[in-house]
Parts: sequence; C-alpha cells; structure tokens
Amino acid sequence: MDAQRAQEIASSPDMVNVTYNGEPIYIEHVDQDKGVATIHSLNEPNQKQSVTIDGLTEQQ
Repeated sequence: MDAQRAQEIASSPDMVNVTYNGEPIYIEHVDQDKGVATIHSLNEPNQKQSVTIDGLTEQQ
C-alpha cells in the first residue's frame, strides 16, 4: 500500500478492510514522511504497533 492511500483510509469515516501479515487491522495514524503507520489488530485494540506502510494490504 502506498502512503497516500493509507492516509485516505485512516481519515475515512468508513471501515476499510486492511490487513497486516494476514491479520485484520485498523489504521490509527500515518506518518508519510517516515513511511510508517500506527495500527492495532481488530482482535486486540489495546495493542498498538508501528509498522511500515508497505506491509499493509487493502482487501478488495
């Protein structure tokens, strides 16, 4: 996924299906300059992590 699309998803009021390592996640914040996103698993919302944006996959 590119940084612009990750930012669009993070800003959207609609839930978009995105995965990281095959696990459904929610994008909380995107830092386009650093190429990272703060995410959490839909199954464990209290466990936030910072990951590279290119590791995120939008599910169609």
